[in-house]
Amino acid sequence: MRPASSSWWGSSSVRRSSLRRHRRESAASRVPATGGRRGRCGPVRVAIIGAGVAGLSSAKVLKQFGFDVTVFDRAPDVGGVWSVTRRYPGVTTQNNKGTYAFSDYPMPRDYPEWPTGEQVQRYLDGYAECFGLRPHLRLGTEVTSATQDEDSGTWSVRTCEVDTGRVAEQQYDRLVIANGIFCEPFVPPYPGVTEYEVAGGRLCAASDFHHLEDAAGKDVLVVGYGKSACDVAEALSEVTSSMTVVAREVTWKMPRKLGNTLNYKYILLTRLSEGMFEHIEQCGFGRFLTGPGRFLRNGLLSAVQAITQRQLLLDRVGLVPEGSFERIVRHAVSLATEQFYEKVTDGTIRVRRGTTIASLHEKDGKPVAELSDGSVVAADIIVCATGFRQRVPFLTDGLQTRLTDVDGNFELYRQILPLDVPNLYFVGYGSSLFSPLSAEAAALWSADHMLGGTQLPPLADRRDFVRTRLDWMIERSEGKPARGTNIIPFSLRQIDEVLDEIDANVGPLTRLTQWFLPARPASYQRSTRKLIRRHGITAESVPRSDSSPSSEAAAHCAEHADKRR
Repeated sequence: MRPASSSWWGSSSVRRSSLRRHRRESAASRVPATGGRRGRCGPVRVAIIGAGVAGLSSAKVLKQFGFDVTVFDRAPDVGGVWSVTRRYPGVTTQNNKGTYAFSDYPMPRDYPEWPTGEQVQRYLDGYAECFGLRPHLRLGTEVTSATQDEDSGTWSVRTCEVDTGRVAEQQYDRLVIANGIFCEPFVPPYPGVTEYEVAGGRLCAASDFHHLEDAAGKDVLVVGYGKSACDVAEALSEVTSSMTVVAREVTWKMPRKLGNTLNYKYILLTRLSEGMFEHIEQCGFGRFLTGPGRFLRNGLLSAVQAITQRQLLLDRVGLVPEGSFERIVRHAVSLATEQFYEKVTDGTIRVRRGTTIASLHEKDGKPVAELSDGSVVAADIIVCATGFRQRVPFLTDGLQTRLTDVDGNFELYRQILPLDVPNLYFVGYGSSLFSPLSAEAAALWSADHMLGGTQLPPLADRRDFVRTRLDWMIERSEGKPARGTNIIPFSLRQIDEVLDEIDANVGPLTRLTQWFLPARPASYQRSTRKLIRRHGITAESVPRSDSSPSSEAAAHCAEHADKRR
């Protein structure tokens, strides 16, 4: 593993001191109150691709800083993965509502601790209304191409309205890609799919299966063992004739409440939990936990593993994963679906461990799946929860080559900035346990950079930093870095690095509290306020609506305003 160049990075205290000095010098020479404006030429125009968590956060932040934003999404509603077009039966958040929220817009008090997909979509819709984003949304509009003028650096964005086919093309000064890391579901190309479908079988991704009644009385196979797979299997098993989960590998899962008592947020959503896993630049108490105090860390992880194994009945159903519990953070942390293991125990759900689908075909006039162990299983419906392909098909092949390494992994500084493509930003390109907060931090970093406030290290150092981090990511994820976006379990560490670089992080007391208590998104409201003051922005930074909000959004805005007073 190559160390990052010492010419720029040095110690964190030296970096912060240098950044503060740079801020003072920059503030002294900056013309105040210009925000995202470019004088006589009008406001800086920013196109944002994606209206999910990352896209909405980007739009809200950039709008606060005076940029003229337009948000495109092919879905008819906001929400991204929470859109009505992508919700499968049984989908809920992994986070509790207190941690899956923006800093200045809490989840409604009457929501359950783990909101449903529909509730999250309503929350995001309320966020868009509360912050006056509706006039900036172009929903039902797909971006078909985004090309950059090599001389001016501006972007030509070509779009197509999904319903009408109407094509348009407009020019923008900056482009923000916020289509997320779960943008296109992957369905394996099984042999025999045509014969299978002719026999009446249905093969689809989990995000394309929307109606519980479609599974009534059917023999259903769910492929995968992640949260989506277990969620949809448990939900559909209420109405199916049979439910079989085909799992190539079973992985560790965390109960929502360990021992039916301790909420998992106190275990996985604190700095202490991050400190138990070895970071490439380990520091502070984390260095102790992974060094001299490793016995404490190992003891805690072993205790969590033993309780989880007993609570989820893993020995009884033969689903104890290989390896220790710390492998839960290899790719993505997954919560155990409520009632899933109980249904495996009573036979409602069958799990075919260590198998895959070898082929699909017809048998006696009915659709079936042949598994890798030679067995044949009735399968009227096959739901694939087999991950996603991260794509940016609207960019030219040449641009995509400049954005990735030879293996197709995105090379982004801070998971945001390409190394050599100007005026382009990525928001939401990190698999964080605090997705809204991570997106908000990236949006603030982007706004600060667009306004000339971010002091970057030299390109050679940035390139070395990105390559070193990516090599480490590949190693710790056992070769599955999610195209360079896998930052779990270091979600708070990533937020720290992003906000530290723009000198807008929370204070030491807040960070100390986060070692033992789950991070509160509201603690990060000061980050936006601090940047607004630094850049001399005079526009209101409190939530408002450019149109009459719905009663739900109005009530939520009022509740939000009360919290700020």
